[in-house]
Amino acid sequence: MKHLEGLNEQQKQAVLQKDGPILIIAGAGAGKTKTITHRILHLIKEGVAPENILAITFTNKAAKEMRERVEKVIGEDKSLNMPVYFRNKPFVSTFHSLGVHILKENSKLLGLTRNFSIMDRADSLKLIKDCLKKLDIDSKQFEPGKILNIISREKGDQKTCQEYKSEKDQKGYSLQGVVSSVWPLYEQKLAEEKALDFDDLLLKSFQLLKNHKEVLEKYQNIWKYIHIDEYQDTNKVQYGTVKLLVEKNRNICVVGDIDQSIYSWRGADIQNILSFEEDYPEAKVILLEQNYRSTQTILAVANAVIKKNKLRREKNLFTKNAEGDKISFFKGINEMEESRFIARKAKEIIEKGGSPREIAVLYRANFQSRILEEAFLTESVPYQVLGTKFFDRKEVKDILSFLRAGVNPESLSDIKRIINVPARGIGKVTILKIFEGGRDKLPLGVKEKVNSFFNLLERIKKEAEKEKPSDIIKFIIRETGLELELQKGTEDDKERLENMRELATLAVKYDHLPRPEGIEKLLEEAALATDQDSLEKNENAVKLMTVHAAKGLEFDYVFITGLEEDLFPHQPVGKDEKTPEEMEEERRLFYVALTRARIKLFLTYAEMRTIYGSQQMNFPSQFFADIDNDFLEEEHFEYREKIIYLEW
Repeated sequence: MKHLEGLNEQQKQAVLQKDGPILIIAGAGAGKTKTITHRILHLIKEGVAPENILAITFTNKAAKEMRERVEKVIGEDKSLNMPVYFRNKPFVSTFHSLGVHILKENSKLLGLTRNFSIMDRADSLKLIKDCLKKLDIDSKQFEPGKILNIISREKGDQKTCQEYKSEKDQKGYSLQGVVSSVWPLYEQKLAEEKALDFDDLLLKSFQLLKNHKEVLEKYQNIWKYIHIDEYQDTNKVQYGTVKLLVEKNRNICVVGDIDQSIYSWRGADIQNILSFEEDYPEAKVILLEQNYRSTQTILAVANAVIKKNKLRREKNLFTKNAEGDKISFFKGINEMEESRFIARKAKEIIEKGGSPREIAVLYRANFQSRILEEAFLTESVPYQVLGTKFFDRKEVKDILSFLRAGVNPESLSDIKRIINVPARGIGKVTILKIFEGGRDKLPLGVKEKVNSFFNLLERIKKEAEKEKPSDIIKFIIRETGLELELQKGTEDDKERLENMRELATLAVKYDHLPRPEGIEKLLEEAALATDQDSLEKNENAVKLMTVHAAKGLEFDYVFITGLEEDLFPHQPVGKDEKTPEEMEEERRLFYVALTRARIKLFLTYAEMRTIYGSQQMNFPSQFFADIDNDFLEEEHFEYREKIIYLEW
């Protein structure tokens, strides 16, 4: 069969196993996306309707790649007689996008409209701060981000605020007591705005399936073959959703790697993949161990590192690739020297013909990026810090708020954000009166300004019902007066205008959809954008990012920095020591970092580093002890005498 060409024996087994539960343990770089793609193609060739197939992964980037590859292989298979843009397609998305899809189709059951707003983390944080203020709780003593994290984690564990409150049964000024007070008010504010936060997309879609038999049966009859990528990263609510969807047909194919489970801090439960065979005793287990990404040297080191973990399933990555270079390691006197070595070495790679976009610098903690950025600026090496999302820019969020407030007039957060953008002379007191229902009692001059603003929102709503998404964005930029104001402004203002226009360009990809659906998809993409989406333009620059953010990515050259005890493996401030489970996760994180590299790895650390304003001496990371010296070669920095003691 032609569609099996290029697959190894284990991949073929996974593709050909049509019915029943399948667990695919796929090592890093083992071609799991190719395997899932060809499995979906095989199902269709076996007579399964494309719309009966569901495939879920974790990042927008991974979902987009899988969707494109599925459509490509199906479109190219002449025996199917299907064009690339066939009408009914497999449903390929992230868990959050799946949640949005289910909630929009059943919004009335939750008292919502299809145009409910999705609060991103920044929006949710503002709501939490408003709740603390209303409850007269000091936001310095009880950090809003920490409260939001607790609520997020509890929702991921299938908990509602009522269940949390009854379980904790605490009041007053303990953290649990504050969360118990804030959470119900937070939910009330979300409901008032016809809005959901990120975690609601998962929790409420799960509750819909659990509590409404007719809804569950509908999706069970649609999605008869279900694929879940990165299964080791699922939390309780995602696990529960999958369990409900597959219980009728039991055709579930999960793909994952216990050795790459690195998200327990955000609720991922490694037991979901470890206990798969208990959930599905008839499951077929397939190991994908052939790596197509890295050199033999890189894999030998990665295998040696991860073998120390006990909580895993035995596997050994191998490759038919070349042996490759040794692993370089560099010991800097301080973080300045370490970062200058990295920037200088990246420059050398580029000068020898390496592509900047194929170089990544990985670190354990975000604070490490500052000194690295300084070094790359000094060496004039182009770089991009992962995490600066296009949709997070103020001017882009402003335009999206106009659009959201137009289609969802109850989105008070959006109205509050833009009612004075550009400046209309509408102050905080006026906004408060509007929200309290006192719009008719405003002074005549102020009332005219307010009415003009709400008339603009009404016009946006009418435009959204008949015009293409890209034209609506252009309409908003023009009719709000922002275009005229920014054209007359500084160079920074003109750059902001360019970003707004870039949003209109991005919206073009939704112009072919039916009118309401195009706007919905645009707003959904903006709300669900992740850090990795900032790489979509793939700037020709060295990528700087945390190891967590690098999951699922690969590069020719990878620098793993800050390999010092208490930094990597990480030891949180105020905690004496890690549990064995936490230490195993740190080791998995290092394993993930190692397996991002195709050609060459660099490991670096600093003997002295300034943290929280204090200099401290460091021991090299214990991970070095796991690597055979035969695989290592030390690098030296010939420019040391020029930079070391400049700050002393």
